[in-house]
Formats: sequence, C-alpha cells, structure tokens
Amino acid sequence: MTTNDIKQKNYTPLIWVLSIAIVAVILGTNLLPKSKDGTIFGMELTVLPGINAFLNSFTFLFLIGALIMIKKKNIQAHRRFIVAAFVSTFLFFISYLTYHSMAESTTYGGDGILMYVYYFVLITHIVLAAVIVPLALITLSRGLNMQVPKHRKIARWTMPLWLYVSFTGVLVYFMISPYY
Repeated sequence: MTTNDIKQKNYTPLIWVLSIAIVAVILGTNLLPKSKDGTIFGMELTVLPGINAFLNSFTFLFLIGALIMIKKKNIQAHRRFIVAAFVSTFLFFISYLTYHSMAESTTYGGDGILMYVYYFVLITHIVLAAVIVPLALITLSRGLNMQVPKHRKIARWTMPLWLYVSFTGVLVYFMISPYY
C-alpha cells in the first residue's frame, strides 16, 4: 500500500489539541484537592504508582516488540504492538492522573549520589514525557497515512525517546517507592 492508495487524513489539529490538553491536565492535577485519608473508593492511593510502573513496563515491552517486528518488516505485528503501547500508555495516563490529583506529593528521601541520580532521571523523564506526546502522535499519524519516509524519519527520534520515558518511569518508581 502506498501513500496514493490511502486517503490522507490531517491529524495535525488533533495532535496539537491532545498534546496541549494532556500537558495542561497533568499540570492542573496539582490544583485539585487531595484525598484526606489517602484512599479513593476505599483503595489505598499508594497502589497506583505500582500500577503506573507496571503499565510503563508493558509500554516498554510493547515498544521493543514493535521495534523487533518492524526490523523483520512485519508491519501488521508492528502496528499491533504500537497500538498496545498506546493503550498501555493511555491506561497509565488515567492511573497517573488519578494518583496525582488525589495524593500528596512524595519526596525522595535518599541522599548522596543516588539523590543526584534520582533527580537527573526524574527531570529528564518529565521533560521528555512532555516532548514524547506530540512526537508519538505525529509518528502514529504518519504511519496511519502510510507516509513511510516521513514516518521513518520521525520514528528514529520517537522510538528511543519513548523507550527512555517508559523505562525511566519504572526506574523512578523503584527509586522513590520506599518513601510512599
């Protein structure tokens, strides 16, 4: 299938709206009132960061699967893995928003070199997580429109950044989990 065989859709407005909305919603969670007893519907909020790490792990594995499949030129399997990565990322987003809108912030309690490592990983994770939203959506839209050269060009940036964000999300969880 070539670009000429597929009706091209303009995803650009949707990409911009979603990118801005996602970042705004995440920032807005800081303004919401927090849970007084540390629970939501009777469930301890502290289980959500573990669920977030679990979902980030799956995103990472799905992205690795997508990378392997595209190297093998199996486009259908590649698409399925990418869709799975988007689904796990969406579920992560819901869980992340729930936790951060309801729970007080947890501060890192370590010191020494690990503290610097933690903050370096955390800051790069946060910045690149904001960057990956439009990148992943643009890459997806180019893939859906079968704009293969453009898709490959941006995917060379998107894939390693998204892998880094999903991996460091898990790493941040393991580094801060003793302090929940």
